[in-house]
Amino acid sequence: MGTTDLDTPCLVLDLDLFEANLHRMQGLVAAAGRHLRPHAKTHKCSEIARRQIEAGAIGICVAKVSEAEGLVDSGIGGILITGPVSSATKIQRLAGLIERAPETMVVVESAISAGLLDRELSRRGLGMNVLLDLDPDFGRTGVPFGSALEFAAELAGFQNLRLAGIQVYAGHLQHVTSYSERREASLRVLREAAGIFRVLGERFPGCNIFSTSGTGTVDIDLEISEITEFQPGSYVCMDEEYLRIGSAGSETGFETYAPALRVLTGVVSANQPGFVTVDAGLKAVYRDGATPRVLDARYAQLAYEWFGDEYGKLLAPAPGIALPPPGTTVELVASHCDPTINLHDRFHLVRNHEVVGDWPINLRGCCQ
Repeated sequence: MGTTDLDTPCLVLDLDLFEANLHRMQGLVAAAGRHLRPHAKTHKCSEIARRQIEAGAIGICVAKVSEAEGLVDSGIGGILITGPVSSATKIQRLAGLIERAPETMVVVESAISAGLLDRELSRRGLGMNVLLDLDPDFGRTGVPFGSALEFAAELAGFQNLRLAGIQVYAGHLQHVTSYSERREASLRVLREAAGIFRVLGERFPGCNIFSTSGTGTVDIDLEISEITEFQPGSYVCMDEEYLRIGSAGSETGFETYAPALRVLTGVVSANQPGFVTVDAGLKAVYRDGATPRVLDARYAQLAYEWFGDEYGKLLAPAPGIALPPPGTTVELVASHCDPTINLHDRFHLVRNHEVVGDWPINLRGCCQ
């Protein structure tokens, strides 16, 4: 069965490129004597998480408690929840997760939510490791750098929470187009965080994890010797948003990892001059980020344009450019892989254009 036999729109994962991406990142981090704890919020798939651990990852990151629950259900451990957990309902679920997977960690950034968690753990006779979430001047979550030591002292007063380290995720820097500007900004943030980490390590002997970084800055952030683990996500799949930023080898493109993930779409109408209508619209490809790019060499000159919930356009840049007829299957590079993947039920696995199986996207919709 070939890719042209698949019903569209759907997701295709090129296994050769996926495996190359997987081992390239793992090898880069391992060669520097550090750990990889990749982020599952990108792929939402327990099978991919399992392969990341088999390749050498120390564990897996997730954004939400529900993602952690899904991974534990699938036998995946070593989980770090990288977003704050603050409601009573989620704290109860987190405590239940600790009963099943005691090594699970979570970030904390509020004395109020830390107190709720401490009391719930106490009620169940449990304890857990937590990471202090530091805000890299992003403003989304985390404690300001200037308040880190004071907040760490507050955490020390909770009997059932063990301060095991810090997390610093500069998400706003991952897609800075210029590699040199991205490098300068990321190193500036992480050098300051490293100073805080050193002080915390002196005051709190168990504080020995420094977790940080994303796909766009791992090769940069390796320069910070204090970092112990990296949490990139998109590298295994890749998308047009990442592929358009500069890299160490090229200021015009991110060449380190290949687009293993593709969105397969079909031409449904060719009745208008200059463009055709395809069946991948907003319900199949996430709009925020870059615009999807046509990957097929036959039609690489065509440009994708949004055309509604159900449809997209493939436009010719000039008259006379060949357009695909109805029934043609076209491969697209996704705009933004994380939310695009969350729109689909499964990855169709491909080697040499032959479909060899599929993996369920079993964490799809896990946003709680």
